[in-house]
Amino acid sequence: MYRHARFIRVLIAALVLAAVAPCAAVEPSGEVTVSFHVTLAPSWFDPSTAPPQITPFGVMYAIHDALVRPLPGQKMAASLAESWTESRDGLVYEFKLKRGLKFHNGDPITAEDVKFSFDRYNGAGARELRARVRQLDIVDPLTVRFTLKEPWPDFMTFYGTTATAAGIVLPKKYFESVGADGFKQKPIGAGPYRFASQRPGIEIVLEANPSYWRHAPYVRKLTMKSVPDSTTRLAMLRSGETDYALFLDGPEAQTLKGDARYKLVDTRHASIFWIEFAEQWDPKSPWADKRLRQAVNYALDRKVINEAACLGFCPPAGVIVPRVMDFALQVPPHPYDPQKARQLLAEAGYPNGLDAGEFTPIPGFSTVGESALNNLNAVGVRVRMRLMERAAFYAAWQDKKLRGLFMTAVGNSGNAASRVESFIYSKGPYAYGGYPDLDEMFLHQSRERDPAKREAILKTIQQLTIDRAMFAPIMDLRGLIGIGPRIAEHTMNAIPMYSFPAYEDIRLKTP
Repeated sequence: MYRHARFIRVLIAALVLAAVAPCAAVEPSGEVTVSFHVTLAPSWFDPSTAPPQITPFGVMYAIHDALVRPLPGQKMAASLAESWTESRDGLVYEFKLKRGLKFHNGDPITAEDVKFSFDRYNGAGARELRARVRQLDIVDPLTVRFTLKEPWPDFMTFYGTTATAAGIVLPKKYFESVGADGFKQKPIGAGPYRFASQRPGIEIVLEANPSYWRHAPYVRKLTMKSVPDSTTRLAMLRSGETDYALFLDGPEAQTLKGDARYKLVDTRHASIFWIEFAEQWDPKSPWADKRLRQAVNYALDRKVINEAACLGFCPPAGVIVPRVMDFALQVPPHPYDPQKARQLLAEAGYPNGLDAGEFTPIPGFSTVGESALNNLNAVGVRVRMRLMERAAFYAAWQDKKLRGLFMTAVGNSGNAASRVESFIYSKGPYAYGGYPDLDEMFLHQSRERDPAKREAILKTIQQLTIDRAMFAPIMDLRGLIGIGPRIAEHTMNAIPMYSFPAYEDIRLKTP
């Protein structure tokens, strides 16, 4: 009887273990090609210089991983970290790594790699992180501790989302052995895919990492291609040369509607277009006159631009903080009023219009840029198109070398405070100038731990940018993604506030 009971207990235990044990890993198979709307820069392999843009994360999150990052269904989740804690006074954050994690070359991931990666980070938000983090200590091989100079409610937003790439962890030993240039030629990471080869600026080939902590990718080979021309991306999708045609222009996307072989998916990430008045801070520039900046706002036919470029998916915007972000000010856009625009030009001393020089749109969105340029020329703000390569555009923007009017789009996540820090705060990395009262409000909210009070301050800042016509917002971007017939699960929008697939979760249809 005793032996029978013991047998029953063992059998029940075995059944329970079978129920909770993970299914056998599926062997990665097949290939997927993703065609990007921009040139893929080798600099994106190194997160340390990542700009405040979402596009580089479309490469980085395939190869690299972070302590904390957005994951399917979660805006911010433990990834390489097993857990993290915040002290009651908001000054100390402690992260514990998962055990047994390794980089693609087999090196273990340790607290030393975390510290190395953070210490050398110099991308978007780096100035704010350095100003607020007192020190980063290694507690033990799997634990790091951040100590802040004062409570900072946005520490996790800056460290654990795509607001910055500061939380991505690189292999210290390997990086130091090959140097920064060597790393860009052959990066090693801890993400779901391993680097296989590249043709710089043309193509990146990746292979599945069977040891990725979430699960092995379902697709064995992932190829990323640089295809800046929208019509070419569409042609490749139709011919089967690519499975994802990213960020199609409206005319190309329109041809996919109603074709059952393809899916057309609009993204839900925190991206927005606006026009910058780079010279408004120069008292000798015409753009120092608020009336000219207001004229540009009235000149833009945002509804028509949306329909032409986005098939109506992109909501016209009234402020440069996307409406999907926390603490975003929900306001209507300026009305389209070309007569009002001409009136303002005349009041500013330009009854016959203004020769405004170059207009530089961010590459990859030709229909948006051409539509905005045509609107400006139609009311007498005479501009000529200047085209640039994407990486050169970013560099010139950060170095404050873009002059005249330029149009940008920004899609990294975070919240209203992270956008204010980069573009409105006068010391922000991409701000051409600012106002002392807005700077003071930004610093005030960064110390305020009451969410309601922070929200009120951030919304006041946003309203003042409208009142002062600091920018000309155009529309929130809903990227139009063409998906080919071989894809069973495309995973677009699986990760909140992110405009690329969850690569390891992509599934192909069964042959």
